[in-house]
Amino acid sequence: MSYPKIKEIKVLQDYQIRTLFLNGDVRIYDCKPLLEKDTFKPLKNEIFFRNVKVDSGGYGIIWDDDIDLAESEIWINGRIESSSVAESGIRYGEKP
Repeated sequence: MSYPKIKEIKVLQDYQIRTLFLNGDVRIYDCKPLLEKDTFKPLKNEIFFRNVKVDSGGYGIIWDDDIDLAESEIWINGRIESSSVAESGIRYGEKP
């Protein structure tokens, strides 16, 4: 199965990330459960956490060469934002 690519992200409070996908859907992904895994422990540093970027192809998000998340992880385990296409039919950035 293929998943939509990521267009942009925004860091929210409490280690959450708001992800806009190319199809217009928006998901909120909670990174807190990851912080206990050795690979993701550096994300406990809030400054480091806030330096996340969309990878160049839109296939995930990256913090550095060792820490990243695939678009499928965010798509599957992210919470659908109420203003997303799936629930409202309105595309991201459009006015209702």
